[in-house]
Amino acid sequence: MAALNALVVDDSIITTDKLVNMLTELGHNVLQVAGTGQEALAAYRQLQPDFVTMDITMPDMDGVQATRLIVEEFPHANIIMATSHGQEKMVLAAIDAGARGYILKPIRKEKLQESIAKVMRPRA
Repeated sequence: MAALNALVVDDSIITTDKLVNMLTELGHNVLQVAGTGQEALAAYRQLQPDFVTMDITMPDMDGVQATRLIVEEFPHANIIMATSHGQEKMVLAAIDAGARGYILKPIRKEKLQESIAKVMRPRA
């Protein structure tokens, strides 16, 4: 897979560091890291990355609402929700809001690669 531009959204510094490292190892470019839904929306508007990894639970605006706002403005946004076990209802809400996939925490590099490949497939 060719190098893609990514936006990493999570309020945990440990998680963002881990994701940045994994994405870099996979050959992708992390354009920016955002810690809130508001920051994610602003960063997406400015950067329009190839894909986003989006945490569900964050301060100020959760990942579901941030996804909804991004997809309303950019219908072809490729958003992968990063979720913990037990958040199935929120994952379904995120998919309904326009997310194209999800990945369970703790995130493994192989699963991340699979999720990216899945969301980057042409839409039907």
